[in-house]
Amino acid sequence: MNPTDIAFPHLGIYLQNVPKSFYIFGFRIAFYGLIIGIGVGLGILLAARIAKWEGLNPDIIWDFAIYAVIFSIIGARIYYVVFSWDLYKDNLLSIFNTRQGGMAIYGAVIGAFATLFVYSKVKKISPYQIGDCGVYGLVLGQIIGRWGNFFNREAFGGYTDNLFAMRLPVEAVRSWDIAQSHIEGMAAMGDVNFIQVHPTFLYEGMWNLCLLAFMFFYHKYKKYNGQMCLIYLGGYGIGRFFIEGLRTDQLLIPHTGIAVSQVLGIVMFVAAVAVNFVARFRMAKKSSPDKQ
Repeated sequence: MNPTDIAFPHLGIYLQNVPKSFYIFGFRIAFYGLIIGIGVGLGILLAARIAKWEGLNPDIIWDFAIYAVIFSIIGARIYYVVFSWDLYKDNLLSIFNTRQGGMAIYGAVIGAFATLFVYSKVKKISPYQIGDCGVYGLVLGQIIGRWGNFFNREAFGGYTDNLFAMRLPVEAVRSWDIAQSHIEGMAAMGDVNFIQVHPTFLYEGMWNLCLLAFMFFYHKYKKYNGQMCLIYLGGYGIGRFFIEGLRTDQLLIPHTGIAVSQVLGIVMFVAAVAVNFVARFRMAKKSSPDKQ
C-alpha cells in the first residue's frame, strides 16, 4: 500500500495513487474545491428544473443562487472555525485557507436559509415556494460534495471491519482525526501504516441519495409550499444525527463532549415533524365544514 492509496478491501476496490489535487498550466486545483463547485452547479440546475414543475420562473432561482452560494460558503466556513477554534486561534490567517477542508455543511444550510428569507423579503415573494425548489439542489449538492471529503481523506468514522470499511494510510490523514480505535486496529502493508475506518462521508451521501429519491416521489403529494423544505430538514437531520455519532472529527459544543451536529440534527427533525403536523392540522381545520 502506497501513501496515496485508498482501499475498500471487503468490496474488492483498491485505488492507487489517488491525488488530493492536480495542476493545470502550473496552477494547483484541489479536488475538494472542484467537486464542491460541480455539486453547486448541478444543484442550481436541478433547482431551476424543479422551479418549472412548481410554475415558478427559473430565473428567480438563478438570481437567488448567486447570493445563496456566497453566503452558504461564508456560513460553512464560519461554522467550522467557530467550533474548531483551537485549530485557528494561533494562526488567524489559516482561517482563509480552505484547501485542506474545513467547511461545515450545517453552516452552509444556515447561510442558505437565512439568505432565502432575506432575499424573499427584499423581492416581496414567498420564501416557501423558492425553498421547495432550492432544497432539491441543496441535497444534490451535498451528495456530490461529500466526495470532496473522499479525496481529502476526511469526514470518516472510527475503526470498523464492516462491508464498507475503508483503508487509509496514516500519513494521508490529519492527526487529530485519528481516534484510539484506529490506533488499536492499526496495521501495516509494507512500510505503510494504515487505519481502517467507517466511510461516513459515503454513508451520508447514500442517505441523502435516498432522501432525494423520496423527495421526487413525494412531490406529487405535496400539500403546501414549504413542505419539501420540512422533508429535507427532517430527513437530513435524523440521518445526520446517527451518522455523526460515528465520526471522529465531530465539532463539539464548547466545554462539553456533545456533538453540535447531533444536537442540530435532532432539533431539525423534531421541529420539521412538529411544523408539518401543525400545518396539516390547520389545513384540515380550514377544509372541514363549519359545525352548526
